[in-house]
Amino acid sequence: MADRYPERWLMTDERMGTGLWRALRRLPPGSGVVFRHHATPAAERRALFVRVRRIARARRLVLVAADPPLPHARHGRVAGATTWPAHDRREALAGVRAGAAVLFVSPVFATRSHPGAAGLGAARAARIGRGLGVPVVALGGMSERRWRRVRALGFAGWAAIDAWV
Repeated sequence: MADRYPERWLMTDERMGTGLWRALRRLPPGSGVVFRHHATPAAERRALFVRVRRIARARRLVLVAADPPLPHARHGRVAGATTWPAHDRREALAGVRAGAAVLFVSPVFATRSHPGAAGLGAARAARIGRGLGVPVVALGGMSERRWRRVRALGFAGWAAIDAWV
């Protein structure tokens, strides 16, 4: 991935519970954290964000989040650039038009966070962002082992929840 953006990412959510702290400790320095916790009440979400931000700074992690008071933002910001979720080519193109610098394409594989939903498959997921001129991060059912298998398809990085807990 361009030196500017992390290769490894943690996607946070309420399901993690106290596993969030373990996951933040497991991330290698320079990794990214996408703070989501969309269902958490605003005041609690802001306090949680402040705590995560403190840990991220101490561990040299890149933290991406919408303004904590905006619990339903669809994108975040990293290093002054916008990140964007894409589940199909249309969403990827919309992200690029909106100025996204990084696309999170998902779900590459089936995930526990979306029970019963099929993954796109690595080749199809890679095609979603191919040729758009922005780094594409594989999300959904990812692990370090799966990352080694799919990175040759053109992904610039990978993101997960469960792989870090």
